[in-house]
Amino acid sequence: MSKIIRIGTRDSELALWQAKTVQTQLEHLGYNTELVPVKSTGDLVLNKPIYELGITGVFTKTLDIAMLNEEIDIAVHSLKDVPTLLPKGIVQAAVLKRGNVRDCLVFKKNEEFLSQPNAIIATGSLRRRAQWLNRYPSHTLVDLRGNVNSRLQKLEDNNWNAAIFAAAGLGRIGLRPEHTINLDWMVPAPAQGAIMITALEHDEETLAACAEINHEETEIRTTVERKFLNVLEGGCSAPIGALAYINNDEVHLHGILLSLDGSKKIEVKRSAPLGKHSDLAETCANFIIERGGRRLMDDLKERSKSVNIYSTKTLSQDQKQLFHDQVVSESSDFVKISLNRISNQVLKPMPKRVIITSKNAVEALLMNFSKEDLQFEDIYCVGRRTKRLVTQKIGTVTHSEANSKKLAEYLAKEIPGSEVTYFCSDIRLEELPNILNSNDIKVSEVMAYETKFDAVKINNTTEGVMFFSPSTVQSFKQENDADIIAFCIGETTAKEARKHFKDVRVAKIPTVESVIELVNLHYVNL
Repeated sequence: MSKIIRIGTRDSELALWQAKTVQTQLEHLGYNTELVPVKSTGDLVLNKPIYELGITGVFTKTLDIAMLNEEIDIAVHSLKDVPTLLPKGIVQAAVLKRGNVRDCLVFKKNEEFLSQPNAIIATGSLRRRAQWLNRYPSHTLVDLRGNVNSRLQKLEDNNWNAAIFAAAGLGRIGLRPEHTINLDWMVPAPAQGAIMITALEHDEETLAACAEINHEETEIRTTVERKFLNVLEGGCSAPIGALAYINNDEVHLHGILLSLDGSKKIEVKRSAPLGKHSDLAETCANFIIERGGRRLMDDLKERSKSVNIYSTKTLSQDQKQLFHDQVVSESSDFVKISLNRISNQVLKPMPKRVIITSKNAVEALLMNFSKEDLQFEDIYCVGRRTKRLVTQKIGTVTHSEANSKKLAEYLAKEIPGSEVTYFCSDIRLEELPNILNSNDIKVSEVMAYETKFDAVKINNTTEGVMFFSPSTVQSFKQENDADIIAFCIGETTAKEARKHFKDVRVAKIPTVESVIELVNLHYVNL
């Protein structure tokens, strides 16, 4: 070949390593080459997870365009990033011998967090996220984007316990940290660890050159895995794993499909004689489809629509079904609660009058004491649900109001000059104690539980957010600046929301269902 083969590649350290590997192999065979680094959409757009970018082949699209414009002759990719259907006119030219197929866990100090109920794990992959949650459902997963170097740095800079990487990527550029373990139980992405070369279908000269460095076994294995992926109609936005290997002249395939939260998992393992394995991938994919995989994939497609309503409290499946057809919702708990240990001294002497404004305070009391221990003379509550729980678990409620301010105003009139014990959170509104203190009612505050903010960054398609307490508003503002519609469960929450948003709407009654009804009313009237 007389022409210089122009090798297109992304310009990250790992992508350049892969391209230089191809370059070395081609030049060893006597071909002249030139590296042409090209930035991809995946590298340029780092403020969103891959699955939110709205396109498949996020790391290959720019190279495809450069190739179709004949600016490059071949492109080098991590095969797991390549869509199963290539653009018209572009074909797979070769696959190099596969490296380490496994995912690995990079952690900071030790592995003790694996046996703990709470840990923070970082990954930008839905597949890794779903499998991790399937195994460790109580752990928190955070998004992690960028090249290998920047992801390692983010792990170092944040209070995460660990992050998940492709073992091949770390090994190829010599960045595998000391505290790293392979996750042999995690099913890798189809074609993980393989380097693939694409070329133009009509460029016979270039295709012939690439064929000389093709590794046949890797081609067989990755072809089976990618066909499995294709039949399931999944891309990088679906939690699908597949691993094929050849042993004793048989091709074995292990495939998996999960729900996004990892709560549902459908798995298959099958084998077929080498040379008669053409239907293996389809057989395995159909096995998964027939056992609930179609419903899972439909749910994934539904979630891929643009989210326009976000709930700061995790919604049940029944609650999600109450939304109007135009609503695409997503939810998570923006506030996490940690119940405190309460000293026995709090009940010595037994408080006569107590204030309980949340179910969390009730749960904290019951965690520390038995019902028989809690012999209060008067119990004052905020909210119907809190009142119901107190009545069931502790005793008769003397009086309740819809919000803290109204309760404080009632107490100021009914028990002037007295004393109350307030079981509250470390984050609470000042209004109640201020009103009582100004009316000579001494307030003894007991921190029954701690409130921790745990907001996520919402995408720019979100039009409205459902808030269920002032704390959820405060948590939201820590991560978001958007001026959205605030759908609030009650007036106390709305008061906090009005500090930050122009359009604040309040539900008729303080229930989740009433807030959903408020959201639906907005879309009905559009």
